[in-house]
Amino acid sequence: MLHISMRKVLLILCSWMPIITWATHGQVTTGAEQLDAYLPMLQGKNVALVVNQTSQVDQVHLVDLLLARDVVIKRIFAPEHGFRGQVEAGELITDETHIEHNIEVVSLYKVSKKMTPGMLEGIDIVVFDLQDVGVRCYTYVSSLHYVMEACAANSKPLLLLDRPNPNAHYIDGPVLEKECQSFIGIHPIPVVYGLTIGELAGMINGEGWLERGIRCHLTVIRLKDYTHRTPYILPIKPSPNLNTEQAILLYPSLELFEGTMMSVGRGTLFPFQVLGYPNQRWGAFSFIPTSLPGMDPSPKYKDQTCYGLDLRKVVPASRIDLSYLLHFYKLAKEQGISFFEKGFDIHAGNKLLRQQIQAGLTEDAIRASWQPALKKYKTIRKKYLLYPDK
Repeated sequence: MLHISMRKVLLILCSWMPIITWATHGQVTTGAEQLDAYLPMLQGKNVALVVNQTSQVDQVHLVDLLLARDVVIKRIFAPEHGFRGQVEAGELITDETHIEHNIEVVSLYKVSKKMTPGMLEGIDIVVFDLQDVGVRCYTYVSSLHYVMEACAANSKPLLLLDRPNPNAHYIDGPVLEKECQSFIGIHPIPVVYGLTIGELAGMINGEGWLERGIRCHLTVIRLKDYTHRTPYILPIKPSPNLNTEQAILLYPSLELFEGTMMSVGRGTLFPFQVLGYPNQRWGAFSFIPTSLPGMDPSPKYKDQTCYGLDLRKVVPASRIDLSYLLHFYKLAKEQGISFFEKGFDIHAGNKLLRQQIQAGLTEDAIRASWQPALKKYKTIRKKYLLYPDK
């Protein structure tokens, strides 16, 4: 008789299950669902797709959907986490072949994250369909930037199938400063920017953020029955460690901890829902990060008991909650522990936030310092809205 441990069962379920939801979808129609609107643009063309596991319509992948309608797919491009969304964060991805359809799958997450002209050779049109979560450091928008840049430089049209942003109902956080630009933050936008990925593409084009100010020939298939206030629950987890709706909603506040010495729960079944450090003085709640293939095989503090906060049942605020950062920074300072790591400024998008926390500023004072840049950003944002805010 075959015996499978409960841990292995959980790993299998965690690797393949759809995202855990807290409500129903409503009646939003995604860009990918509107086949009649974009299929004529693809017929008779050599098509490349920028897709991953989220690129589905009613549980059918866009690759299969288009092939069934005789669309010629010459190449597939995969972002961070890979075509199937099972590669851990930060792990470089090699090229592969879609076994079932014998289509080349080219990684956009290598040492260089940019497309080369050779990658677009023989391609007539590129289709982009990735599920974003509305947080600046989430790298699908950086891949979008480089795809747009390559399309513009090589005279290839880009067709973007828009999808809802689960964090579109507010705008918050410091606006990225150029000295902190990286692949986890390319654009001068706040941490939480309140746009769908289609709207952001319009902003990238319109504000001249592509190299040398070139413009991409962009077509966006808009959402139907959607506003920035429409609750939308993702049917498929967008990446290995955003595996619940709670994680997605807490991510804007907890992603900043990726630049600290604390664990955000990677290596557990509830990443971005807990915070901890291997010291009993840090909280009554405890968890042990372990190796979880398909999520995080080598997490911070692997096999060590971490103590801290359990946020799985809190109601996420519609803003970046700095109280967690301020609390744990104070605790680390009292114990003589170095709290910030090298990457914090990159995650924050500026050096000032770290300096403000070290100087003992209150959350209200820190938030007040964001407002001038946020006001300017909101004015720019209005030009690129495809959907109402209410």
